[in-house]
Amino acid sequence: MSQQTTAHTQIIVMGVSGSGKSTIGALIAGALGVPFVDGDALHPRSNIEKMAGGHPLEDADRWPWLALVGRTLADADGAGGMVIACSALRRAYREAILESAPHARFVHLDGSRDVLASRLEGRSGHFMPPSLLDSQFATLEPLARDEPGIVVDIDRPVAAIVDDAVARIRAGEGIREGEDARADEGVAGA
Repeated sequence: MSQQTTAHTQIIVMGVSGSGKSTIGALIAGALGVPFVDGDALHPRSNIEKMAGGHPLEDADRWPWLALVGRTLADADGAGGMVIACSALRRAYREAILESAPHARFVHLDGSRDVLASRLEGRSGHFMPPSLLDSQFATLEPLARDEPGIVVDIDRPVAAIVDDAVARIRAGEGIREGEDARADEGVAGA
């Protein structure tokens, strides 16, 4: 597969709070030359207020937001693609995104609870309190082998995380069977 980063560059940087989705997602987008959107910016005000109050979201809160994440990603496909940071903690949530953006690939930022807790403690100005980390881990269903995407270890410097993720995205890792041909056709027509 060629180093494809234009057609179907639909990347969701996923993981629990504190994994670096926004920072790493923005850097991946910059390296790939596509826009970045923080999925938190797509949450309705009611979701933000609920999380800021220390209450985890319920599925009824998430479904409209996940649909909007998928539509935003799909709408950017004709313009070269996009990277979106979105927790996408459960397989059903990732499938909801894939309904609107079937060419999307996930970059699962994976780390231990200790690494993530230390990152959250050092973060300020975010609506997600560190107290919700345990609920995020309880909800997390790690990216499965049959899902489109890659798992990236975050217990290392940010530059190493980004370099690893970008190299693997460009190499075509995490593309579902049968997606290679469609992605290559998109590159040829670009």
